[in-house]
Amino acid sequence: MLAATARAAGDLDLAEECVQEAYVAALGAWTRDGVPDKPGAWLTAIARRRALDVLRRRQVLRTKLPLLVEPEAVEADESDEVAVPDDRLRLVFTCCHPALAREAQVALTLRLVCGVSTADIARAFLVAESTMAARVTRAKKKISAARIPYRVPDTAELPERLDAVLSVVHLLFTTGHTAPTGVDLVRADLVDRAVHLARMLHELMPDEPEVSGLLALLLLTDARRATRTDEQGRLLRLEDQDRSCWDRTAIGEGHRLVVEALRTGRAGRYALHAAIASLHAHAPSYAATDWPQIVRLYDALLAHWPSPVVALNRAVAVSMVDGPAAALAEVDALAADPRLAGYHYLPAIRADLLRQLDRRSEAAQAYRAALAQVDNDPERDFLTTRLTELT
Repeated sequence: MLAATARAAGDLDLAEECVQEAYVAALGAWTRDGVPDKPGAWLTAIARRRALDVLRRRQVLRTKLPLLVEPEAVEADESDEVAVPDDRLRLVFTCCHPALAREAQVALTLRLVCGVSTADIARAFLVAESTMAARVTRAKKKISAARIPYRVPDTAELPERLDAVLSVVHLLFTTGHTAPTGVDLVRADLVDRAVHLARMLHELMPDEPEVSGLLALLLLTDARRATRTDEQGRLLRLEDQDRSCWDRTAIGEGHRLVVEALRTGRAGRYALHAAIASLHAHAPSYAATDWPQIVRLYDALLAHWPSPVVALNRAVAVSMVDGPAAALAEVDALAADPRLAGYHYLPAIRADLLRQLDRRSEAAQAYRAALAQVDNDPERDFLTTRLTELT
């Protein structure tokens, strides 16, 4: 609906308003007359018609709006010849417009297409919510002021948008895998949506190693979903999870995709990240994991993606190879990075390392710092339990 209306309106704000008005209209009409045979087509037709009415009132020249001619009531996009067959993935590609800054593309798409809140997008980008809200607003204004056409890209245009699309799907999955807020550890709707998008993307671009890598990463990570909490919903660490209950079908598929991506010689951040996940998935136990190889893969990943979050995850692997003291030195160095301010995993990991070193009072202080920053109930309960064990 949003894609079709945005193309007709040439204005995302107007398109959003018209889509919302269409839902309001449906509440009245469908209550009175029943749900139509094609509710999606009905809603889209109403939203586009309202957008066209607004455009007429603004007296915008028809020559500047090629979609100004009002169509018959047909289902959105079914008559269009498009390069992307999946509706939601099509809209992701549409919103990842290269005229916008990369972060604006990803943030705008997560907000409009995926329904991720501005606060959660801000957490994913390690910035303040107000900063992210301003970025989304500026992106919308640029689209409107520059009259950037929002249309479905053709096949030749897909590669230049691919990296942003991969980021959208990965961040959508990450937001669902460990929900930033709420009573549940996992938002299954977001995880399933991300996996679906990754599968559709792999069908569309099967020869792209980073597409294979992303799908592999999602499958290998989500394979542990059923074991990440106990029957009471309490968080279980990777070392405490029942590996016999992991989804072996997903792990097998993910591993094949990793191998496929690595063999191309063009593996990037997602394929390397997936290779790390594959080592975890195939290890017989936490202690028996090939930690030296994981550290080497993190080194390669940092070369492709110099993220402080990746460096923090690498420190955990370093603790298994060189001990907690070596890892603590790396974590303390990362604490100076302003991008990790407010990132609760930094003090949480630091607390665990201090605990292993029997520096109990410092560990307790670090757990309190993590608790002050976490908003997810299962993680909060886990950290509270860890703190209680020290005091």
